[in-house]
Amino acid sequence: MLGYACINMTLGKEKITTNRSMIKKTFLTKGVSYASELAYKNVVDLEKILKWNVKNNIYFFRVSSDIFPWASEYDLETLPQIHLIRIVLQRIGKFVQENNVRITCHPGPFNVLGSPNDDVVRRTIIDLELHGKIFDLMGLSKTPFNKINIHCNGAYGDKVETMKRFCRKFDMLSDSVKSRLTVENDDKASMYSVKDLMQIHNTIGIPIVFDYHHHKFCTGDLSEEDALRLATSTWGTITPVVHYSESKALHENDSKIKPQAHSDYIDILPNTYGLDVDIMLETKQKELALLKVIKK
Repeated sequence: MLGYACINMTLGKEKITTNRSMIKKTFLTKGVSYASELAYKNVVDLEKILKWNVKNNIYFFRVSSDIFPWASEYDLETLPQIHLIRIVLQRIGKFVQENNVRITCHPGPFNVLGSPNDDVVRRTIIDLELHGKIFDLMGLSKTPFNKINIHCNGAYGDKVETMKRFCRKFDMLSDSVKSRLTVENDDKASMYSVKDLMQIHNTIGIPIVFDYHHHKFCTGDLSEEDALRLATSTWGTITPVVHYSESKALHENDSKIKPQAHSDYIDILPNTYGLDVDIMLETKQKELALLKVIKK
């Protein structure tokens, strides 16, 4: 399957979005009641996006992490419209299961489970548990089929010790998150390659998401094929997810652009070396890039 992440450019023209939020000052002024209003509109539009996807033969989608604005500051159950939100999320869950749609998420880079800072870890756990809660409200499988994907996000001068800390903090998570958590290779040579992340997999058993573009900058002395095969070997019976994008700098022939930046579109699909994988396109033009590839 081919999928795209979080935003539908076509429906965005009709102001259909799951990213309604607010600045901190507004949250402090309007509070949980306004956050509830925005969250309800976000989940209603999530349903519209997923129905549009199925109509257009797209069965793989990454849900935005911004559905619930300022969610770290309140319990979802305290939202005034939680009953209505729950109804919509349950309806979404039924829809994706009936249509064999794969739903995943990718919490942001501030999630650092291996951080030596206890407050950073505390906030990471709060955010990961929120994603698990949303997936539970949808009734999604407690497996990496509905993955919650993160990076190690920081080496702190000792990658091995940081990964050990990551594994220890993993035990603080609920089964809802543990059963879905995956970890992804990075795009800096000083960070985590697929080979590095095998230490985490071998310790706590979570799968590794292979990112083709990132691998170009952090190979771990493995070829693309070897790194892909190693990552996909960690998924057991679940179809592995891989991420694919191309360099914006190369696409636009502009050396001033950071080479790791993602392109708007892609020229070709990646070589999967005969492996069965689901490909998440991380392109700036979202479903437009995916549809262009399908037509091509």
